[in-house]
Amino acid sequence: MAARITRAKKRIVGTGIAFRMPRSAELPDRLRAVLGVVHLLFTTGHTAPSGASLVRSDLVERSLHLARMLHELMPDEPEVRGLLALLLVTDARRATRVSAEGRLLRLEEQDRSRWDHAAMVEAEGLIVGALRSGAPGRYVLQAAIASLYAEAPSYDQTDWPQVVTLYDRLLEVWPTPVVALNRTVPLARVAGPAVALTEVEALERAGQLTGYHYLPAVKADLLVRLGRPAEAAAAYEQARDLTENAAERDFLSERLASLG
Repeated sequence: MAARITRAKKRIVGTGIAFRMPRSAELPDRLRAVLGVVHLLFTTGHTAPSGASLVRSDLVERSLHLARMLHELMPDEPEVRGLLALLLVTDARRATRVSAEGRLLRLEEQDRSRWDHAAMVEAEGLIVGALRSGAPGRYVLQAAIASLYAEAPSYDQTDWPQVVTLYDRLLEVWPTPVVALNRTVPLARVAGPAVALTEVEALERAGQLTGYHYLPAVKADLLVRLGRPAEAAAAYEQARDLTENAAERDFLSERLASLG
């Protein structure tokens, strides 16, 4: 990466590329690209693609710094508010995502009293302000979903119907298979695991998430709830083989072992 940056600098100097402020008409597309990169940086740090640690705090802190900088520069831009809120409310759980022994903890297992409630309050204010600005975009809706999970007194007391409604809105503005997969988790709580499994299997047949280990992991959880342990074991094994993060692999191995 350092070599690529050096080559880019030399090219800029050698070709005389001018630095200028983008025109107003160019800003929306450029802002979308910047927000996408900051969000990708955060997700890479929030759950590291590989390695022994679940979280790469350096990437998380850098993405939060960039999101705050964007908010300072564009305080009235709803999607900038939404991205910062999403990062804040998601990172608020950082200290509780892994046990003292290094075991990955599900959302329902985490100690909510240890979450960063100041960050959650800040995120809520940003979300409310963004929602008042008009039709919400993808980051505002993602932040609202994350906030619903975080504000519930317990995992079981999450407002599942409202989460599904927000996912439906998110699919309208950002129709991706990952969003559709994430929607099946609250859908299982509202309509039952069989309905959710039907949608997961449809995504599996479509082939757009081939190699994405969260799909077989979600499928396995649904199969467990439906009393189909042999199929669940095969799905857990597939998910485990697709991930290179040690904490996630250990967690999936544990789930697999629990099925005998």
